[in-house]
Amino acid sequence: MMKGDKVFREVEENCFDEKVRAKEMEETGVTIQVLSTIPVLFNYWAKPQDGLETARFLNDHIAGVVAKDKKFLGLGTVPMQDMDLAVQEMERCMSELKLNGLELGSNINGLNLSDEKFHPFYKRAEELDCSLFIHPWEMMGEEQMQKYWLPWLVGMPAETARAITSMIFGGVFEKFPKLKVAFAHGGGSFPFTVGRIEHGFNVRPDLVAIDNPIKPTDYIGRFWIDSLVHDERAMRYIIEVMGEDKICLGSDYPFPLGEHVPGKLIAEMKFEKVLEDKLLFENAREWLE
Repeated sequence: MMKGDKVFREVEENCFDEKVRAKEMEETGVTIQVLSTIPVLFNYWAKPQDGLETARFLNDHIAGVVAKDKKFLGLGTVPMQDMDLAVQEMERCMSELKLNGLELGSNINGLNLSDEKFHPFYKRAEELDCSLFIHPWEMMGEEQMQKYWLPWLVGMPAETARAITSMIFGGVFEKFPKLKVAFAHGGGSFPFTVGRIEHGFNVRPDLVAIDNPIKPTDYIGRFWIDSLVHDERAMRYIIEVMGEDKICLGSDYPFPLGEHVPGKLIAEMKFEKVLEDKLLFENAREWLE
């Protein structure tokens, strides 16, 4: 896989062959998997019509896999650099391709997801009951921290917190209360810095509360995060802070930062069955349906 003229990543068959995926799902006890494209293929940087062409190609492929095998559900991608084309392709994903929703980047060519440019898109997503999955990409400060894999280890959690916080402060969840949004990687650093975020809202409303006067913690419970935190203490913390009904199983399959056996951490923590079922599948089903 190339990014410009540089090698971005070598990928194996489990990135594009559903038969390999189905075999690995069986080996790791996964019954249903939600498919989405790798963020580097969002192609938001491209000319809008070119972005639409690649999005349609990727969406057709995922829809084809989903149509053949009930083990898979699918999320599409759309050219967010052009709202008319993004809405057009979202409508096709939901009506014609019968996908469950869309995956979006945590920013669109540097614009926060709170930008008013995206509001018509959110309005239509709400009308279509289109679930949205926000995944970090094009991380802040990436060029200044190339060593030690820091963009993935530090930048991604910050990028996800950026997406959540900007949508809260920008009033997105207030303007579009039926929007169904989930954020990757345990919500990034948001759950662990929400106290600081709320304190900033309280002490500097002149800087923070300029577009939405409602405090950030009022929106906990209005969106989902996934469970991919790799640590028992972090898992208990996000359950306490974000709520046991708003955490969906996340795997990041099949990449190195993922959980090789999805749900292993949850299973090893030996929660009561009601909570375990919520974390392993029920919350995700609620978000997607």
